[in-house]
Amino acid sequence: MLENYIQEILISEEEITNKVKELGRQISNDYGDDQQLIVVGILKGAIIFLSDLVREIKLPIALDFMAVSSYGSSTESSGAVRILKDLERDVENKHVLIVEDIVDTGLTLKYLLDNLWSRKPASVKTCTLLDKPSRRLVDVTVDYNGFSIPDKFVVGYGLDFAENYRNLPYIAILKPEAYE
Repeated sequence: MLENYIQEILISEEEITNKVKELGRQISNDYGDDQQLIVVGILKGAIIFLSDLVREIKLPIALDFMAVSSYGSSTESSGAVRILKDLERDVENKHVLIVEDIVDTGLTLKYLLDNLWSRKPASVKTCTLLDKPSRRLVDVTVDYNGFSIPDKFVVGYGLDFAENYRNLPYIAILKPEAYE
């Protein structure tokens, strides 16, 4: 059972639902009704958050995805970011919103921002469900942040350890014996 390795629930399903609605309202208010927003989900972790978030954004949107790797099956980022799947659409002169599950060291987000800005979009903003500012190694701005969390290894609501726990409806701290 997945729950056997859960140390504690950090953010409940209800808290996530309320925060996602709030973020959707903020994003909708910040862009004009006539501007299409390209929402770029970062696979795989952001998919559940992204699915709920886009239903709360009351604007014309297009969805696209990128897959990047910096963790493998470890609990620590390797620092080397690789694109495993690139965008299918051109973002030149378009407004882009990157949707991430978690910003930890900031290395992945900085890489994504640099990469997307090189494609000459009209704007690039960032939205993350979780932020661990205490782990930041590079300076990155998160425009829309769900929750700031302590430096604990978390799973659930799209976040995984070795491809497990993504389907939990809440954010939980994983017991160390699950990954040691």
